[in-house]
Amino acid sequence: MKVAQTETLISTPDGQMPAFLVVPTKPDRKPAVLLLMEAFGLTSHIRDVAIRIANEGYIVLTPDLYYRELPNNTFGYNEVDQAMAMMWRLDFGKPIEADIRAALTYLKSRSDIYPDRIGMTGFCLGGGLTFFTACKLSAEIAAAAPFYGMVSDEWIQAVENITVPVYLFFGGVDPFIPRDRIQHIKSRFQELGKDYTLKVYPDAGHGFFCHERADYNRLAAEDAWHELTRFFQQHLQSTF
Repeated sequence: MKVAQTETLISTPDGQMPAFLVVPTKPDRKPAVLLLMEAFGLTSHIRDVAIRIANEGYIVLTPDLYYRELPNNTFGYNEVDQAMAMMWRLDFGKPIEADIRAALTYLKSRSDIYPDRIGMTGFCLGGGLTFFTACKLSAEIAAAAPFYGMVSDEWIQAVENITVPVYLFFGGVDPFIPRDRIQHIKSRFQELGKDYTLKVYPDAGHGFFCHERADYNRLAAEDAWHELTRFFQQHLQSTF
């Protein structure tokens, strides 16, 4: 599938947020995916993931959530300390919720998108924020697929507010997300009877999906890609 890649700006309460937009060139209405970046910023890898998803038949928007700290807000995978420091400077309350809401509003405003068929996914920081969005803004999306997102206790409590299908991906040897934390998340979804799937790749670490990272796990990444595309096909495409 041919796609067009462009840069766009999204209006937020704190100013203009740059975003990477990928649009299949076939002129028909499509579902969309909001893709949220890793702690390392809006990297070339995340842009590549956006293109891969667009090639499956989606309009994909990837906002730069570090826009308040432009221009030096993207890091190499060897710059872990710098990336983590910038990530923790984010305000994970109303400001980040407003940024995500603005990105969703932008997608819904486009005439080439089905506004009730918007999915979300994200990795690392973006995985946590995809989980956050499912809790806070379920009414605005149709499905959520967070990858190895760190999840606060407050967000786990807020699982009760989730009304969309969720597919959670984790690495079994992720040093940032221990097995008991994953079990806690799973138990919460189970006890509330939510529509969810949770998959743990036993030998995979944090960042297993990214081929540029030391933790890359090819078998886990390939399987997760298959599962992600099937999940979006089921919940974003199947009604057409």
